[in-house]
Amino acid sequence: MVKKIKPTLPAGTNVPRHIAIIPDGNRRWARGRGVPTFEGHLRGFDIAPDIFRAAREMGVHTITAWAFSTENWNRSKAEINYLMKLYEKFIDRNLADAKKDKVRIYHLGRKDRIPNSLRKKIENAEKETENNQKHVLNVALDYGGHDELLRAMKRASDAVERREVKFENLQQEVGKYNGKYPYYLFKNYLDTQGQTNPYPDLIIRTSGEQRVSGFMSWQLAYAEYYWEKDHFPDFTPEKLKKAILDFSHRRRRFGGVDGVVSRLSYDSRKAAQYEVGWWWAHNERDVEKMRRNFLSWVKELYGVGKNDAKRMMEFLSEAVSRGHDRRDWDRAVAQMTGFYRLVKKSMRTDFEPSRAAELEVDWWRVHDELEDSVDKEPLEQAFIELYGEIFQQSALQLQQAAHWRAMATFEHDLAEKEGVTLDEMEKHWGKARDYLEKFYSALRELVS
Repeated sequence: MVKKIKPTLPAGTNVPRHIAIIPDGNRRWARGRGVPTFEGHLRGFDIAPDIFRAAREMGVHTITAWAFSTENWNRSKAEINYLMKLYEKFIDRNLADAKKDKVRIYHLGRKDRIPNSLRKKIENAEKETENNQKHVLNVALDYGGHDELLRAMKRASDAVERREVKFENLQQEVGKYNGKYPYYLFKNYLDTQGQTNPYPDLIIRTSGEQRVSGFMSWQLAYAEYYWEKDHFPDFTPEKLKKAILDFSHRRRRFGGVDGVVSRLSYDSRKAAQYEVGWWWAHNERDVEKMRRNFLSWVKELYGVGKNDAKRMMEFLSEAVSRGHDRRDWDRAVAQMTGFYRLVKKSMRTDFEPSRAAELEVDWWRVHDELEDSVDKEPLEQAFIELYGEIFQQSALQLQQAAHWRAMATFEHDLAEKEGVTLDEMEKHWGKARDYLEKFYSALRELVS
């Protein structure tokens, strides 16, 4: 029985309607473990249903998986035969679940070259699920993007010859993808013809490869790309969730504008100076100086008024007290939710304050765990998630800014270490300020 998975996403997540997956790295996964390459394929087939089910649980309507390309016939006969048998077993094991979950199965690609036994199972799966409308699973088998276009052009040409359609009408607009990008009549001759969501919103390729190899050449015109470092056998529902959250932070313009107006008009040098100022004052237990610098910082950074700035200081102070001092992380999140509600009111950006609060406290916890470590990658990742949520930016876009932020935090820790001299402390605070200025400059440029 397939394991039941019920992943959850934060409120307000923008979930892609259609995800296409290139499940790469089965053979490399096997070689890296010193086992036969067939074991890698078997592992990939075993975890695929969990991935598809997780996608459905998170609200994805259509999943397309590239099982076998038109170029994969160049592999050994033994490997091809093994894969074809695996595809048959996949259908046998998962057809009942597809019917139960109201999933309609489509085959994308050619049917004339695959074994008859597999072809019959595919045709049967398509037939038995043809009335399902809740979800779609596209299995791209003996599929190539250019091959699809050539076959689509042949079908369209035949339709023109039969006078079912005029040639000039093939470029007629018949709808819009995501309300912005035109669907042309020609799409009705592609393998995805008749589908509710024929164009992928997000394409995921595993194994660190950064190409699409011609996959869905027509349909990927405005898809967002996500490159997963791990091989497909190590891909999990949690990693799929991470990809969806990253997609949710993308600002999709479709050649136009997205309507987002930057509210970041701060001076990067001043923002860095004020933040380090209240860090330093906190370390010296100078309450008045810390208060003065904190109020100046939030006013400069978020453009809040005096009263809101004071409330933000109260929220942050109580959150730090609850979290860092008492390890009452839930109460810390509750206080930071109040803090980020005021940020949202001032900046007029579309993020969920409670989610931002959770991510803020998450980085505090990561920081506590790593304070004596030189490995700052987990801290950078925590910053990427936090600022991705607040400013709607992808992990790739935020990578450099998050690095500067982590380096500033590293210098902050060195400045507060027991036994440092005054000269060393001033040096570390100076470096922290320089890194923060780079961080704020990078962030402002991204958001603008």
